[in-house]
Amino acid sequence: MVDVHGNGLVLLLCVPRSGSSLSTVMLQNHSRVFATQEMWFLMNLVDLQKADSRPYGGSAIIRQFYSAMVSDEGFEKACRSFALEIYNGFLEGSGADFIVDKSPRYYYMLEWLDRLFPQSKRIHLQRNPLAIAASYKKVNRHTGEGFELIRSLQSPNLNMKAVDLTLGMLRLNDYFADKHTNAYEVQYEQLVSNPRDEMEKLCGFLGIGYEEGIEQYGRFVDSTKSNMFYSMGVGDPFLSSHQEAHKDSVNNWKKILDPQEVEFYCRVIGTDLFHRMGYSEQLEEAEQWTGVRYEAGPDEEVISKLTHQFSEATGSSWQQGYRMQPVDLASNTPDGNKDNQAANEPDAIDPTLAALATIRQLEAALRAADNRLERGYNERERLKVQLASAHSKIQRIKSLIPFGNQISAWASQRKILRGGKS
Repeated sequence: MVDVHGNGLVLLLCVPRSGSSLSTVMLQNHSRVFATQEMWFLMNLVDLQKADSRPYGGSAIIRQFYSAMVSDEGFEKACRSFALEIYNGFLEGSGADFIVDKSPRYYYMLEWLDRLFPQSKRIHLQRNPLAIAASYKKVNRHTGEGFELIRSLQSPNLNMKAVDLTLGMLRLNDYFADKHTNAYEVQYEQLVSNPRDEMEKLCGFLGIGYEEGIEQYGRFVDSTKSNMFYSMGVGDPFLSSHQEAHKDSVNNWKKILDPQEVEFYCRVIGTDLFHRMGYSEQLEEAEQWTGVRYEAGPDEEVISKLTHQFSEATGSSWQQGYRMQPVDLASNTPDGNKDNQAANEPDAIDPTLAALATIRQLEAALRAADNRLERGYNERERLKVQLASAHSKIQRIKSLIPFGNQISAWASQRKILRGGKS
């Protein structure tokens, strides 16, 4: 179970498109680990005080209530209690000792995470920045949203993908700059090249024994935990199309990005970040490909603009160069002993609680799947309305054109006579 200090909680910290879905689907196959695809709810908690506009009104009153009536300590305590109910509700009866909260963009509130759960385990998942940018472009092409790397970095309006690719990465690397007993770093490229070795190391960091085959996530696809994991339909849309990790995406950024995009992005983030993250070879390859040597530091004008946009939109302010805070060893000792004891003598699982946990997980999976189906149905109905409207407009336009029907019939007949070629 997760305690008030955060023992039992594992925070997987990274920017989107870093391989967090792959990491989590492997970890959640362990009998002592519970995870869903993405939670994000801690960001929602920290923003409660901002009270966005709601149909029933009262936003100003709510903001005044939090600022004038609720102390920072009281607010944090209440948020911690809520989070513990959520986390431990998942763990209850599952047989798991650890819960993994994999939520990209938790870089938004690193200071708050340290105050809320100071003794939580934190995994820093790294990936070549150019590969992350390429993954954004690939996935958004797949979903039909589109992604313009240069345009997003130059946009006068806030673009969260641009924030991920710059401020998010810089902030996380500052946060993990110092060695820490509760921090562990893993590279996506190593994970897909040697999944078993990386899972063994991660299990060692968590203080649990490696279980054979957890990295082969296709073997567990029919389990209750996997059903719940995939039911939300978020994260990597290509994950379920493979049975185990592969290296297809490791060095494909040159196939997806063009030299102009690579040059602009490298100028924005600078070479120091590549070196700090361990991607000096990839940087050298980018410089050879584009024929440009990049400056060490990031483009301060672009970084300053993105920082201002993000601060204006969210009302948040970050500590410059914020580092992960030291652990209070005095309060950590009892929980450390508890973890060691649990590793050697796992608690017996109440079969009734285990059955209830399984039912809750299956119900959650069904609810998520039902919501996805409902969204799909609504989307189809919306498209039907749009198509009907477009058809109606076409008919109205035709009616305004002299001899419109005769021209249409003549064009169709001519197309047929010419073998279908207009």
